[in-house]
Parts: sequence; structure tokens; C-alpha cells
Amino acid sequence: MARDKDKRTFEKPKDRRGTILRLGAYMMHYKWLLLGAMLLNLAGNLLALVGPMLSGYAVDAIELGKGKVDFDRVFYYAGLMIIFYVVSSLLSYGLRVLMLVISRKVVYQMRKDVFDRLLALPVGYFDTHQTGDILSRISYDIDTVNTSLSSDLIQMLTTIVTVVGAFGMMIVVSPRLVFVFCITVPLSVCVTKFITGKTRPLYRLRSRKLGEMNGFVEEMITGQKTLKAYHQEKNTIDTFDVKNKEAVDAYYWAEYWSVAGPMVNFVNNLSLTLISVFGALLYLAGQMTVGNISSFVLYSRKFSGPINEMANIINELQSALAAAERVFRTIDEPMEPEDAPDAKVLHDAQGSVDLENVSFGYEPEHIILHNLNLKVEPGKTIAIVGPTGAGKTTLINLLMRFYDVNSGEIRVDGQEIRSLTRDSLRLAYSMVLQDTWLFTGSIYDNLAYGKEGATREEVEAAAKAAHIHSFIKRLPKGYDTILSDEGTNVSKGQKQLLTIARAMLLDSRMLILDEATSNVDTRTEIQIQKAMLRLMEGKTCFVIAHRLSTIRHADWILVVNHGEVVEQGTHASLMSQDGFYRQLYQAQFE
Repeated sequence: MARDKDKRTFEKPKDRRGTILRLGAYMMHYKWLLLGAMLLNLAGNLLALVGPMLSGYAVDAIELGKGKVDFDRVFYYAGLMIIFYVVSSLLSYGLRVLMLVISRKVVYQMRKDVFDRLLALPVGYFDTHQTGDILSRISYDIDTVNTSLSSDLIQMLTTIVTVVGAFGMMIVVSPRLVFVFCITVPLSVCVTKFITGKTRPLYRLRSRKLGEMNGFVEEMITGQKTLKAYHQEKNTIDTFDVKNKEAVDAYYWAEYWSVAGPMVNFVNNLSLTLISVFGALLYLAGQMTVGNISSFVLYSRKFSGPINEMANIINELQSALAAAERVFRTIDEPMEPEDAPDAKVLHDAQGSVDLENVSFGYEPEHIILHNLNLKVEPGKTIAIVGPTGAGKTTLINLLMRFYDVNSGEIRVDGQEIRSLTRDSLRLAYSMVLQDTWLFTGSIYDNLAYGKEGATREEVEAAAKAAHIHSFIKRLPKGYDTILSDEGTNVSKGQKQLLTIARAMLLDSRMLILDEATSNVDTRTEIQIQKAMLRLMEGKTCFVIAHRLSTIRHADWILVVNHGEVVEQGTHASLMSQDGFYRQLYQAQFE
């Protein structure tokens, strides 16, 4: 139990007031709809509050001890009660519909803000956050907020009007009996405050644990082939059991402490008992009628009932606020730094790239690249080779400004890239990555993704150059064939060819190939290399390759090891030396 207690207090509550204000700011965008909802709520509940008073009048139409009943008065008041309750119900229905409209608009805007921010975040954010956790924030957490806005907020508004109105009517009926609530209401408030103080951090922990579990499940589903190949089913199940138990325990403890409702209900029943006793005494003293007692009891239920509901609503609001905090943390993540105020647009890049004394580390205390110097002339093909972790892909990240250098300079056409707009710099490159990415859509749309207004002839020409045209034509709908779920209806090699064709279609003067032929067979690889050599004429190309046979014809080869260029030259010159490159090359063929 001590261990579970530590889990429950792991995370302290944060700025609840700030979260409420931010949610309120979203709702104030639709202030007129919100005003209409408040008016409907006020009118509907006030009409409902007239009912108990009319009920008391109907009861007083009975003359106790004489057996006489004024049925005309009873039917009159009963008829008024029916009319008021029907109109109140219609107004409540309109209120619910209006709140659904408001919550839909708020949730739409929140989800849009989260997605817009995700697209504006630096690549480093996605390197350090699980995909499943991000998806949990944009789906589960926002859905939790939606549920709270569309139902809990209505209940809260209704509770406020009902409680205030019922309290006022009780004062009108019998000011003396109201003193009963001087005991029960503070008791209810103390109980509710104590419980919500316990539940608030637990709801935040619950959302976080669900996000972690979702992230783990997403990773395991994505890599299930590797998982099965290494016979890690049992270990994965064991790990999932731990994360599942943490999520379930977080859920359990959040709900376990949500006992405010039953406890407040007990206090309310206590108040009803006291009202019955003191009301009977006042009746015997001739200071209240039976109708007054009946009306007061009904008003006390309307007063106490919503307080009980409010305790339950507060628990739900804790969950919604915890979810909203996670959503707002995503929205508040620092965006990719803005371009310099005087940043220039890179027009018609010629492809000259210079790196001067470049040092970089993903963490300041762990530098990967050390004082790297490189001069690339336009139209040259630069191959970057080296063992895993040597800094090859890191260099590409710096060229594209996915990350900024810690020190030194990178220049394109003589211009320091931090003085250029990111959009224009990145548009100057075409990229083909080892991790292929295709979206749900037609093959044509995927190939033309980076070039607005690309014609069918241009797309087909690129596909032919990438040796994928004949495969596409054999498909039932050719270029109109829909790729589903990241292209799972085509093979990995075909996906790689499609991404190569997509890069070939662009008019950029610089090309980055990061293990671009890793998923194709040797024969196709040779064909693609020949086609690329023809299509890359006049372009500056950066090629990362593990298979050194594919880069023998590069104009210049950089051999990177431990973040430093240890050798550079042509294939022939490097092979003539008894150095690191020759060792790598021979190791692949021995």
C-alpha cells in the first residue's frame, strides 16, 4: 500500500486557475452563443423552481381534519405545474443542443491549435516524445474536455441557478428552517474540498499513464515484425502488463477517491431529516402549514440534490482539467525558432555548400560533430560514409536546419543559412530518406506531393526514371490507385522507388539521399544509380550510404568517424591509402 501511495502523490497539481481561464478564453470566442445558453438555463430553471411553490398551494387546498378538498384549486395549480415543467423541459433541451454546438466549436479549435502547433514544432520534439502519447493528447484528452464542456458544464450552470433559486424560495417559505443548512452546507463544502484536493493530481497522473501506455502500444504495433523475429512476445507482454497495471492503478485511485458524491449525499439526507423534525415542530406551533412544509422539503431537495451532483461534476472537471493541461502543454511547446527579421529568401540556389568549423550536439554536453570543415562545389556528388553513430544523418539535419549548429557556420551560395528563411532553404533540397513515408491517397498525389501543379507527363517521366512506371501501370487503376495506411498495399522496395520518383520530380538544385536504395534489390539499385546519375547532372548531391559499392562514382567522399571527417577524397584515392575507408570497404566484401 505504501508503494501505491507513492504513485498517487508522484505528480503535484499545476495551475488549475490558469487552465480554467484558458478554457474560458476558448469559449468566449462564442460569447453570444454562451450568453444564449445562460439565458436558456436561467429561464428553464426558474420555471422549474415555481413547481414546488405551486405544489404547496395544491396541498393547502386540502383542509386537514375536515376531509374537504378544493379540487378546482388543486387542478388549477396542477395545470400550472404541468405547463411550467413542460416549458422548462423544452428550454433545457434547447440548452443542451446549444452547449453541444459550443463544445463542438471549442473542441474543433483546440484540436486545430494542437495540430497547427505540432506542425510548427522542431524535429527535436518528435525525437523525444512518443507518437502514442502525442496521439493521446490530440484524441483522448481533447475528447475528455469535449465531454466535460457538453455535459458537465450544463450541469454546473444548472446547479448554480437551482441552488441560488431554491435557497431564495426557502427563505420566502420559512427563514427559520433555512438555519438547518448552516450546519450541513459547510460540512458538504469541507468534504468536497478535501476530496477534490486528493483527486486533482490523480486525474493528471491518470492521463499521463494512459498516454505512456498508448505510446508503448503504438511502438509495439509498428515494430511487431521485429518483435516476432526476435521472439520478444513474452518480454513485450510483461512490459505491457506493467504499463497496463500502472494505467489501471492510476484509473483506480482516481476513481477510488471520487467518493465526494456519496458522502455529500449522506449530508443532504441528514439535512432532510433535520428539516422534517423542525418543520413538524413549527407546524405544531402553528407557524407553518403542511403545504409550506411540503414546498420547503421539495426546495431542500432541489437545493441539496444539485450540491450532490456538483460534487460528482467536480470530479469529472478534475479529469477534464488534467486533460486540458496536457493539451495546453503541447500548445505551449516552443516552436521552431522564427526566421531572423532580415532573413532572405533563397532564390535559384546554385548548390554551393560550405561548412566551416561546425560543431554540434543534440545535448550541449554531448558534442557529436567537432569542428567539421567541408567545401562543396555546385553540381558535385558528395558521399558521406562511416560507421553507425559517426554523425552522417546529423550532418543532413544541419544542412536542412532541422537543428542549428552549436558553433561554426553553414553557407549555401555564400549565404549563412541562418540568414535565410527556412522554407526557401528546405525547398532548395530534395530528400529521399531510408524511412519511406507515403500518405493515404492516389499514387499520382503521392508523387506530385512536393511539386504544385505537376502534370501527368512529368509524374510519369519521374516514375520511369525511378523504374516504377511499369509496376504502376500494372495496378488496376494505374496512377489513380489509392495507397492506404502509409502504403501498406505495396512492398517496401516499391515504396522506396515511389519516394525516389517523388524527389526526382522536384526542380531543386540540391539532393539528399539518406540510404535511398536500402530497400531495393541489387539489380534495381544499379538501374536507379544509372538513372540518378543522368537526372542529377548539375545538382549538388549528398549521399549517405552503408553499401560503399554504390558511391564509387561520387565526386568526393567524406569518411566520418566520431563526428569528425577522418578522410576525404575520391574512391580511387582513398583505396590507395591504407586508411579507415579502405578498411570499411574491404570489410563489406570479405
